Parts: sequence; structure tokens; C-alpha cells
Amino acid sequence: MNSSDLAFFLAAARHGSIGRAAAALNTVQSNVTARIRALEAEIGEALFTRHSRGVRLTAAGERLMPYALRVGQLLAEAREAVRDDGADPSGALRIGSLETTAALRLPSVLAAFARACPRVDLHVETGTSEALIGKVLDGDLAAAFVVGPVTHAALVAEPMVEEELVLVTAPWLGPPRWLSASPGAAPAAEQAKLIVFRAGCSYRRRFEALIATAGIVEVRHLEFGTLDGIIGCVAAGVGISLLPRAVVESARAAGRIATHPVPSGSARAITVLVRRRDVHVPAALARLADCARSAMSPASRDAA
Repeated sequence: MNSSDLAFFLAAARHGSIGRAAAALNTVQSNVTARIRALEAEIGEALFTRHSRGVRLTAAGERLMPYALRVGQLLAEAREAVRDDGADPSGALRIGSLETTAALRLPSVLAAFARACPRVDLHVETGTSEALIGKVLDGDLAAAFVVGPVTHAALVAEPMVEEELVLVTAPWLGPPRWLSASPGAAPAAEQAKLIVFRAGCSYRRRFEALIATAGIVEVRHLEFGTLDGIIGCVAAGVGISLLPRAVVESARAAGRIATHPVPSGSARAITVLVRRRDVHVPAALARLADCARSAMSPASRDAA
């Protein structure tokens, strides 16, 4: 078994067709068929079943698939590591970020990074902490800014900035009664409509835990994929949200929303930069981390 045979196997699995796999690999169908049959003979198992529209993985092929993907990924990482001398980073760098971090913290980071690494094509994908961590683990992203703590053994998580979380309401609403209820008090006879990011968002999980601690049992959710959507609905009085104070400060100063402190156990969130532990850190990512440390440091924020 060699990496070339596995590349032919992956192409056929991805395209579901020997013909489409051959076109993707810029070769002829007979070559793809021969390589796959040789791999099947070596393993002693059929990897595909043939049908009228192409091919489908067998159970053995399904079991081989993740290993073939890992081999291909490791070879790609090895090539990048060998070529990466750190002198003048170039190429593509894919990172992830929370929507809130992208809106508030990343512009200054990316401006500094663009000056330091003008030959790097940076791609930023936003999402929830859970989704972004999954993409870092899968190798789809080199790193991501997510909410900590992150304790996965395969990841390195570097703290970048601590955010103060506040309850956000429409400007004419005061803090809900349950927010100031004393510990052990009877559950508040209130309902809550939470304006939140998609499932997997760390702020959402903290908000739901805070609501549960207050004894609120009638809870409805309205999900958004953007920060502007959440702030707009809160400002209109549709519901309430839990967000970093710095993210909503301009809306509060403009009178669009009101903010209220939350209990100390729910009031702090640390944004961390996560990356895989077993992968070479490319020079471009190292430079990005340097820019983030500088731009997100307390001294930099105070100066701004």
C-alpha cells in the first residue's frame, strides 16, 4: 500500500465514479481501475461495489477512508513544513473566528498581519466555538479564535483576551427580576426569549446555564448567524441576549440597547487561539498569533 494508490482510492470515493475520478486525476479510467484493483488485492478486501451510476464504498472501504484521508493530509502538511523556512511567508492560511471576535477584535489583528505578511492569502471563516474546533481538528482550519477553556488533548489553546459578558435588552427594559434574585429564592414566574447564535455557541451555553440557574423553565430561542441580527432583534424588544460588553458598547452608547451586569460566575469569557498539537506551525500562523497577542493585549486596547 502506498500513498499514490490511496490517492486513486480517495478520488474514486469522493467522486463516486471511476470516470470522474480519472478526470480529476488527469489520467485514464483503466489506470484508476488497475490501481484500485491492485490495492484491493494487497488488502485482501473489496473496497468498492459497482452499480449503474458508478461506485460505492464497501464496509472495508468505509473503514479505510479515514486512514487514507489522514495519509493525504500528513503528506500535504509535510510538504508545507519542508517549504516553510519562515523567511517570507506566502500561500494560503485558513483560520476561524467567532462572529463577535471577527467584528470587534480581528480588524486590528488583520491589518497588522497584512503589513507583516503581504504575500499570504488569508481566509477567515466565522462560526460557533464547537463548529470551529471541529474544523481545526479535521485540518480544515489552521487555527481558530474560540471561547475557552478548551481542554482537548489534540489541541493547543493560547489565551488571547478576556471579555466581560453582559445581559443585553431593549433600552426601555430594566433587568429581569430573576437576574437579581437571591440564591435559593423561589423560581421566577417569568418566561424568556433568548436571541442567540446557532447551537454550539459558547455564549449561548453560558446564557442557557444562567437562565436555568434562575429557575426559568419557559424558554424560547430565536437563532441568528450574525451579530447584527441579534442586536437588531434585541433593540426591537423581541428578546434578550448575552454578549461581550465591548461588542455591544457602540449600540448601547447610541441608545439602541441597554446592558445589565450578570453574576460573577457568568460574567467572564476568555477568547483563545486553538491549533492542533501534532502539526507544524507555519510561519504565517506564527506571525498571525504574534499580531493577535499585540493587538488584543490590555495595553493595546487601553491605547485605542
